[in-house]
Amino acid sequence: MPLCELRNVGKSYGAGATRTEVLRDVNLEIEKGEFVAVVGYSGAGKTTLMSLVAGLLRPDAGVVKLNGKEVEGPGPDRGVIFQNYSLLPWLTVYENVYLAVDQIFSSWPAERKREHAERYIAMVKLTAARDKKPAQLSGGMRQRVSVARALAMDPEVLLMDEPFGALDALTRATLQDETARIWRATQKTVLLITNDVDEGILLADRIIPLSKGPGATLGPGIVVDLDRPRDRKALNHDPRFKEIRGAVISYLLGPGAGPRAGTSASGEARASEAVA
Repeated sequence: MPLCELRNVGKSYGAGATRTEVLRDVNLEIEKGEFVAVVGYSGAGKTTLMSLVAGLLRPDAGVVKLNGKEVEGPGPDRGVIFQNYSLLPWLTVYENVYLAVDQIFSSWPAERKREHAERYIAMVKLTAARDKKPAQLSGGMRQRVSVARALAMDPEVLLMDEPFGALDALTRATLQDETARIWRATQKTVLLITNDVDEGILLADRIIPLSKGPGATLGPGIVVDLDRPRDRKALNHDPRFKEIRGAVISYLLGPGAGPRAGTSASGEARASEAVA
C-alpha cells in the first residue's frame, strides 16, 4: 500500500458561470521514502495539488489518502515548506523551530525539546545564527529555518511547494544540494512541487509533469534512475539525464500543453514506458 495516494481527484473554484476547474482526474501514488517531483506550468494548479495533500483544501471529487486513511484536514504527519518561508518575524531561528517542536511533542521534557530543535538547526547549518530573527537572515537562511522547522516535526511526508522559487540562482543551487543531502540522511517521503524540470531531475526518484490548465492532470511519471549523489555539472553530459529531461519537456510542450491532456502517474512500470 502506498504511503500517500490520490484517486481521481478534482478541484474547482467558484460557482456557476465563474466556476473554474483547476485539477481533473489526478491519480498519484507515493511510496514510503520516495522523493517525487511534480513539475508544471505556473498557474496550472501545482499549489492546489499540494494544498489537497496537506489537507488545507478538500477535493470536489476523488479522495486523498495517507496510510490508507482519507485526509480530512492538516496534521503533524505532513510538514509543509512554503515558498514564502512563513516564519514568525518576532521569534529567533531557535524559537521558530522550538515552537513547532513544542506543539507536536508537548509531552516531552523541555530539555529533550531543546536538544531536538538544536539538532535540526544544526542539520541545516544554522547553529551560528540560532539567535537571529528572520529580518537578520538572507532569503536562503530563512528557507533553511523553514526546512528545519518542518523536519523537526518528524512528519511522515514532507511537502515542498516551490521552496526555492524566490531565491537567486546561486542560493537556489546551494539549497538544492542541501535538500539532497538532508533527504539522504533522513529518508523522508517527499513531494516537491516545482516549475524547474532540472531541479526535479536533480532531486527526485520520480518526476511527473502536470499539464496546463484549466482541468490540469498528471502526465506519465518518469523514474529518475540516476546514481546518487548527483553532480549537477556531470548531469549535463549524462545521456540518461537528457533523455528524462526531453521526455518531460516533450509532454509539457505537446500533450501537456492542452487543457484536457494527460493520464495518470503511479508507478515505475508506466514511468519507464514514458521514456522508452
